[in-house]
Amino acid sequence: MTAKFTLTGARLDVEEASIRLTEVLYPPAGAVSVTKSDDAASEDAASWRLEAYFEDAPDLAAIGDALGGVGGLSPPVLETLPDIDWVAHALAGLGIVRAGRFVLYGSHDAHRLPGDDGDVPIRIEANQAFGTGHHPTTAGCLELLDRLAGVAPERILDLGTGSAVLAIAAAKVWDRDVIATDIDARSVEIARENIALNGCAGRIEVILADGFGDGRIAAAGPFDFIFANILAGPLIELAPAMAAHAAAKARVLIAGLMADQEGDVTRAYEASGFQRLNRLDHATWPVLLFFKP
Repeated sequence: MTAKFTLTGARLDVEEASIRLTEVLYPPAGAVSVTKSDDAASEDAASWRLEAYFEDAPDLAAIGDALGGVGGLSPPVLETLPDIDWVAHALAGLGIVRAGRFVLYGSHDAHRLPGDDGDVPIRIEANQAFGTGHHPTTAGCLELLDRLAGVAPERILDLGTGSAVLAIAAAKVWDRDVIATDIDARSVEIARENIALNGCAGRIEVILADGFGDGRIAAAGPFDFIFANILAGPLIELAPAMAAHAAAKARVLIAGLMADQEGDVTRAYEASGFQRLNRLDHATWPVLLFFKP
C-alpha cells in the first residue's frame, strides 16, 4: 500500500464513511479500520478514527464525493507511505475477537487468550484475505454458528471462504470435513495457511472456484450446511445454484448484505425455495439463516 487516508468523527458517521469507502470508491481501499479513542466519553462522541489504505493514492475530490452527506467528520488527511503490507499492519493491532464460544486471535495476541473452558480458539493472521472476525458479518456468522452448534451437519460448504475462519470454526465445533471455496487465488493460499495453523488440514479442502463452478463441489454435495459471507449481488445471483446444491432440510447462513439490501436477498432465496429461519440483527450488516424444506 502506498497511501493512507485518515479522518475522525462520531461513531455512526465514521461507520458510514467506512462503508462508502469500501463500496463506492474504485479502486476500493485495500483495508479499512475503525477504532475508538481510549478516552471516548460515549459511543456517540467525536472520537472515532477511520484509517483506509490504498494501493494508489485516491483522488481527494472522489473521496469527497463518496462521503457527501456524511456530517460530523474531520477534514480528511492523505499521507504517502513506505511500501510495506499495510493491510496486515492495519489489522494486526485490532486485538482478540469473541463471537459466541469462538475466540479469534493473531500470533501477536496469543499471550492474551483468556483460556476459558468451552472456548474454541481460532488463529487468524492479519493479511489480505477477508475474515479476521473484526467485521460484523464474520462475527455475526460465528455467533449464529455457535447457537446452531448442537446439530452437526454431515456435508458442509463455505462458499467465498476468504481467510477460512468459518470453515475452521465449523470443522472444530462439529468435527466434520468441510469444502471451502474462493474466487481469489491469493485468498485460497491464505485460507490453506490458516487451516494449517489451526490443525485442520485434514478436515478442510480449499478449492479455487467461481461460485459452484468446479465439479468437486457438486461431487461433495448436496450440502446440509452452507456458509456464504460474500456480497448482496453474488448472493442473489447464486440463490438458484444454492438451492440446487443444498440437500433437503439444509441450512444456509448468508452474510455480506447490507440492511437496505435484505429485502432483495430474502426474496431471491424465497423464490428459490428457501424459508427464512433466523436473523441476527445489525444496523448495517444483518446475518440471515435460511432453511430448505
